[in-house]
Amino acid sequence: MQAFLSKDPWETLDNWYREAEQAGELMVDAMALATVDASGKPRSRIVLYKGRVEGKAAFFTNYESAKAHEMDGEPRVALTFHFRSLARQVRIEGAAVKLSAEASDVYFASRPRESQIGAWASPQSQAIVDRGELLQRAETVRARFEGAEVARPQFWGGYGVDPELFEFWIGGEFRLHDRFVYAKTGASWAVQQLAP
Repeated sequence: MQAFLSKDPWETLDNWYREAEQAGELMVDAMALATVDASGKPRSRIVLYKGRVEGKAAFFTNYESAKAHEMDGEPRVALTFHFRSLARQVRIEGAAVKLSAEASDVYFASRPRESQIGAWASPQSQAIVDRGELLQRAETVRARFEGAEVARPQFWGGYGVDPELFEFWIGGEFRLHDRFVYAKTGASWAVQQLAP
């Protein structure tokens, strides 16, 4: 085991994330989420990592969005972090499950009010006429909750990816990169180094 790797892949991820923050990584919480639709067609987009919640890699979204429907149909997904400033990448593969309503409530309450309003206003992944429609929807929500806390919509909340595999990649000279894979074996992790 290399000195910069922990026996626990979560600890290695936490360390790399912190190092990327300290290095001034732009949007350190951005991660690619890859899913497949009902026909097996792959899709990928950037979501924001919100830490480990209920033992899983968490992010939040509209439960009526395309990605939510895809994860509900086929929960096996892949996540990728790219810490460009460190020449490092982390991949996670596992099953996505909805987080508890309590966890979603806690995170929703921590969001800026305008982001809470945006969650209500956006019919994510559905066609709209134009941006004006979206802004009008936001204005309607703003009026609805004027003088009151914005409650979390039931159609919005968290997913957590329960990892079965982590891969840590470190860029090397002349494309001689380092790759380390942690695969879950029961309650522990087996680690292997892969050729680049």
